[in-house]
Amino acid sequence: MTKDLTASDALVHDPEGGLPRLLEIMARLRDPETGCPWDIEQDFATIAPYTIEEAYEVADAIERGAWGELEGELGDLLLQVVYHARMGEEAGVFDFASVTKAISDKMVDRHPHVFGEESRDKTAEDQTRDWEKMKAAEREARAEAGVLDGVAAGLPALTRAVKLQKRAARVGFDWPTTHEVIAKIVEEAQELEDARATLTEAEVFEEFGDLLFVIANLARHLKVDPEAALRAANAKFTRRFRSIEAALRERGKRPEDSDLAEMDALWNEAKAAER
Repeated sequence: MTKDLTASDALVHDPEGGLPRLLEIMARLRDPETGCPWDIEQDFATIAPYTIEEAYEVADAIERGAWGELEGELGDLLLQVVYHARMGEEAGVFDFASVTKAISDKMVDRHPHVFGEESRDKTAEDQTRDWEKMKAAEREARAEAGVLDGVAAGLPALTRAVKLQKRAARVGFDWPTTHEVIAKIVEEAQELEDARATLTEAEVFEEFGDLLFVIANLARHLKVDPEAALRAANAKFTRRFRSIEAALRERGKRPEDSDLAEMDALWNEAKAAER
């Protein structure tokens, strides 16, 4: 039996259709009879990596101040939410309406100083503490008994390290100052260097992970987002190395035709030019 797609087509092709248009597009893409074969085959697990990728592309556009790109990147991220919501609806577990209701209810509940009777006379830190108390109560209601329960395993490793450390710090398991954290970094790095020749590959892997974990702890103590800091460092390295390549091209050379001393000097020139 052929479906009557007249109303659907009208919405899909309406440039002013807004969110209903996007929801209809996704429904059509996932239609088992007339949809896109690739879209029909996907499930939560196969789409999750794209969701993470799109979130990072949003962060990248913000990091670069690429406001002309941000609109499109936010649209791509919204599509991921719509995709998951559609699959949830097909499975009978949730849909886009229930997703929006859940987040709306959460925002209202967690902001009694805006939507309730509670006073707004609080600092941002006060409100953060209140937010954490509410989240702790929600975890308790979900029978998450352990301090570290509920920290998503799929988070980027540095971000998850910081979240785990924050949870532990709430119950007093934390260094009191950055001094102790930096001392531990020096200790871990020295141990890795001293024992590298005698450690197995698996042991080097473990020790290096320990070092990164402590560095993430330092980021937390300094109130630095380690993911954002590393993205910025990556961007800086890329920018300066491209300056090296450009300078070498002017000399009729490529990096592989150069040596470390020449490239290091060009690096320093690029660094000085940024100051």
